[in-house]
Amino acid sequence: MALFGAQLVFSMVMASVLQKLSPHFSFGRWILVGRLVRYLHPTDQELKTSAGIPSNSSKGKGHRKSERRLNQNNEPFTVPRNIDLTLETAPVETLDLMHLQYYSEYQWLLDFSLGSAFIYITTEIYSTLFHVQGELNLSVLWCFMVVIFALKVLFTLTAMYFRTEEGGERMICITFGFFFLVAAMGVLVVDEETLEFGLDEAYQNFSTGAQRFLEDQGLDSHGVVSFLTLKIILAFTCALLGAFLTFPGIRLAKTHIGALKYATDSPVLQTLLHINFVFPLLISVLWVKPFIKNFLVQQNRSIGGVIINDEIFDTARLWIIVLFCLFRLSLMLKYLQSHLNTAFSKMEVMKKEAGRISSIELQRMVVRVFYYVTIVALQYVAPLLLLLFLTLMWKTLSDSSWASFFDFDLPADAPSNPANQTQPSSSNTSSISNTAIQFTLALTQLKNVFTPVWYKGIFSFYCWWICSAWFVTSAFGMVYYAQISD
Repeated sequence: MALFGAQLVFSMVMASVLQKLSPHFSFGRWILVGRLVRYLHPTDQELKTSAGIPSNSSKGKGHRKSERRLNQNNEPFTVPRNIDLTLETAPVETLDLMHLQYYSEYQWLLDFSLGSAFIYITTEIYSTLFHVQGELNLSVLWCFMVVIFALKVLFTLTAMYFRTEEGGERMICITFGFFFLVAAMGVLVVDEETLEFGLDEAYQNFSTGAQRFLEDQGLDSHGVVSFLTLKIILAFTCALLGAFLTFPGIRLAKTHIGALKYATDSPVLQTLLHINFVFPLLISVLWVKPFIKNFLVQQNRSIGGVIINDEIFDTARLWIIVLFCLFRLSLMLKYLQSHLNTAFSKMEVMKKEAGRISSIELQRMVVRVFYYVTIVALQYVAPLLLLLFLTLMWKTLSDSSWASFFDFDLPADAPSNPANQTQPSSSNTSSISNTAIQFTLALTQLKNVFTPVWYKGIFSFYCWWICSAWFVTSAFGMVYYAQISD
């Protein structure tokens, strides 16, 4: 218990809450239900009435909902594309979502992320108030699981495009994967004075610690993995991340255009949408050392005042990323509603076309939009949660501080006094204590290999890469859909 402290209690309570409360309350379900409006596909009777086709049977309004759900085995017929038909709307309900593809993944990812965020905040408050020393930070494990779940969702969504009969989506993923591989190789050869990730210092720290660890274990060491090998590994992982973010970025661009279209009456909302779109680019610029850091830090030193030091600047990066994630999450409903509104847009475009269309094809065109809403939601929120929890892991594992940004000095941690520690009173307690001491010693040795400097360089690079790749794919989507609209 001393190894984990009160954090173990926080984790057990949250695990119990997720198990007991999730059937009754779900954060993911709360976002969608009652806050989105979907378009209902027209029934056969409504199509025949609007097209002037005589119908053998007449049904009242009470049968419309059941007719939509049961999809009776009527023979298909055709209607004019310029049919005078207005789609009915209805708020999204829980029963509407239960049968949608990937809804369970969406609900679990949002609920688990909320619980992990609560664990992280509680642990940070607990560690700050009680000056915890020598305890494992279990909130990092929760954050790591969210990262794994988000990557799994992104992998599943990307694999979905590889299973389609048409190969267009597959080729787009492969093309962007190779593009990001080349881009990552180019970024990794840039000097640290231009793009400040801290990878050089991280590698030197890791190499020294690993070599010392192997020597302490009595193993012959001819050096750990080379810096070039590390960069190659980083480049290939960046290529995978870029491929995973391809369609989330393109989808974001499409819904962004739709959201702007339906926000013409609100200049404030349009401004917020534009800020939301370019925010990742602004975050990426924070790593360009000559453009941002040298200007803010070194120039202030030359003036004679240390207004922004290195620690405050690094903390500012963390805060900006967290604020960006919260800001983008707050606009999630606008983008999802923009996607649902494409059913109406498709109908308006179809009315301008000549010819006829099958009743089944028209109904599928409308209903397919709603069936895809959970996929759009995952494509929107999964990269966001990936970035957010990588940032939280970056802060914790690199021993950064949230308070340095506010120039607020926390009191120093009181050193532990071994004399005041409770001594084991029995052989069983002594055995458990010795096991804990050995585990702590092994953990300390690993901490000398994977130091805060190492974590800072790795997580800083990946957070920058996610922001950059997400913006690049979104910008490509904007150009693509602009070309289509023209």
